[in-house]
Amino acid sequence: MIYIETGSTDPYFNFGLEYYLITEKKFSEPVFLFWQTAPTLMVGKFQNTLEEINAVYAKEHHINIVRRMSGGGTIYTDMGGWQFTFIIPGQTEEISFSEYISPVIDALHAMGIAGAGFNGRNDLVIEGKKFSGNAQYLYNGFTLHHGSLLFRTDIEQMVKSTTVAPYKVISKGIKSVRDRVTNISDHLSVPMDSLEFKERMVTGIMGGSGYKTYDLTEADRARISELADLKFNNWNSIYGRNPKCSLVKKGHFTGGNVEVSLELYHGMIKDCAIHGDFFGSLDMDALSAALCGVNYEESAIAAALSSFDIEHGLYHITRSELISCIAL
Repeated sequence: MIYIETGSTDPYFNFGLEYYLITEKKFSEPVFLFWQTAPTLMVGKFQNTLEEINAVYAKEHHINIVRRMSGGGTIYTDMGGWQFTFIIPGQTEEISFSEYISPVIDALHAMGIAGAGFNGRNDLVIEGKKFSGNAQYLYNGFTLHHGSLLFRTDIEQMVKSTTVAPYKVISKGIKSVRDRVTNISDHLSVPMDSLEFKERMVTGIMGGSGYKTYDLTEADRARISELADLKFNNWNSIYGRNPKCSLVKKGHFTGGNVEVSLELYHGMIKDCAIHGDFFGSLDMDALSAALCGVNYEESAIAAALSSFDIEHGLYHITRSELISCIAL
């Protein structure tokens, strides 16, 4: 097995690397990656991004959003956690987790975490509390298995970024999640920092210190960056695959309350209605109609409304306030 150091905490680059290794730089033997990301929400292939994340919180806190090529649920990752990837030449006939999870559990057992185990579906647990989610897909003659490891992850930010709910519900959610998930660092008999944990995990999974490595070249990195933008770091990949959904946005401004009801399909506004107790002379039906057929992203919404004199047509509601009420 070959170990590759990604050298990046950019989630788009790291997913681009996975894709590169199964489509272009195809090794004839298994490859292993162990990597970190800046705060990121990783949405499953078949999920509706808008229903799975708190987009407003993610934007305010500069949390990346990316859609994986694998199924499963949305996970939050940050610099307090780690991701691992196995890339195996030879596509299996069906999804199977156990052979890829076993070496991870063995490495944790070697650190003295005897309670680490597999819950039988796709999670790893310590004493019944989840510390790892796993996903897998079969593509281009390869089996790719990847998973997350909560080492010292910010649980509060995890909950707030994945819960679209009022504050009281989020507060309860944090307490509930703390009862169901755990950080690996809380179970170490001898404390270690994140980098030491990485070194011990990689050495354990690779079967010792003398393992084979491959260093990415500048040409590799340039192509991976291209693939990252093409396949992962763009609006269509993140939102354009969303199924049909309904969304209600609300804003409270000096000039009154605004409620925007949206019907979205593949990330595009198909229908829009704007209500509230605000005052104004603006033709809201015409404004709503202008939004239909527009991608549900702030820049596209702003462009669609550029011809409307919002400041003079609405009482004490500015253009930026209205756009912020409609957009993510």
